[in-house]
Amino acid sequence: MQHSTNPVIDFTTAIEAAGLGNPGRIIPDGQIRRFHVEGDRPGSRNGWYCIHLDDMPAGVFGSWKAGITETWCSVSRDEQTPAQRDELGRLVEQAKRQRDQEQRRRNAKAAATAADMIERSRPADPNHPYLVTKQIRPHGIRQLGDSLLIPVTVGDEITSVQTIQPDGRKRFLTGGRINGGRFVFDDETRHAKLMIAEGIATAATIHEETRAPVYAAFNANNLLPVARFVRQQHPRAEIVIAGDNDQWTEGNPGATKARRAAVEIGAKLLLPDFSGFDLSSHPTDFNDLIRLRRAAQGAPA
Repeated sequence: MQHSTNPVIDFTTAIEAAGLGNPGRIIPDGQIRRFHVEGDRPGSRNGWYCIHLDDMPAGVFGSWKAGITETWCSVSRDEQTPAQRDELGRLVEQAKRQRDQEQRRRNAKAAATAADMIERSRPADPNHPYLVTKQIRPHGIRQLGDSLLIPVTVGDEITSVQTIQPDGRKRFLTGGRINGGRFVFDDETRHAKLMIAEGIATAATIHEETRAPVYAAFNANNLLPVARFVRQQHPRAEIVIAGDNDQWTEGNPGATKARRAAVEIGAKLLLPDFSGFDLSSHPTDFNDLIRLRRAAQGAPA
């Protein structure tokens, strides 16, 4: 039976091979340990691992942000005895319980921080530089200091906030739940059509142009979870997914993920067409399209 010659090194190599970067010093105590994931925001620790070296060295690792969970074992699956497979299964379940407990703690801390920030905030200044640049109105967006605050709501609870700086830099609270979270632009008038978009500026622009309620999903990966929620809440409604046209990115993730969401929930798909416009700014979304259209018509910002 072939065992790894250095389990800690091999475990580290497996984490790196999964695209999470080097976790640094590995502590093999069977507890959930956190580390910085390569490419994530500096100072964040979204990566996690759990490893023990007893009998058959084995571990579990992943990323809270990316939703990754993978297992590693010093003995290949084909060479494991039934008892070793059972032991690995117990390790995985133990690690998942610890991971879920830690995630609930992180979620609760972020939700409490979000509630405090919202409580201390005020209605956004219509002249905030980001709103002016994007040519949109506040629509219930809040402001704390120079930062715009957009509540992220999952179910009926605020789980996080997205902050937007005057220069457009965006950030979510560390540990806050984003999956399935949305912010709704709605003037509370009856409308036959519901729409879903990615970013806040795009959703606000679509709402201002159509008066339809628009759900902002914050990013392309969250379009499907939000679309499922909207369809569940409105089983007979006409729903339109207004995707981004990421024509400058390989695979056009905005259009690809919008199409997938539209197909799954039986919604219509709408993508911006930039034909005839100057593309030097690399436009991708409906906010870009409307601002280009206004500029071409000589409309004031």
